Amino acid sequence: MGYGPGVMTRRDAMILRAAAIWTVWVWATRIGNVLRDHHRGFGFKAVHVGLAVVSVAFAAALWGVASRGRNREHEHR
Repeated sequence: MGYGPGVMTRRDAMILRAAAIWTVWVWATRIGNVLRDHHRGFGFKAVHVGLAVVSVAFAAALWGVASRGRNREHEHR
């Protein structure tokens, strides 16, 4: 199976998408818990919301890489 540069297998794309979905799910759950925790201060909450935003942005980038990689495979057929 000869794939050219920049071409991604379906399996690799699915792994990246699974990582993206998992990241969003984990951070959505975590942020919900953090924001409802009345024992944590504003600083703690702000840092964790910031981490969540960055992590979800990386998840969106992973999804985009997987989509572009799969589109390249379809172009090389």
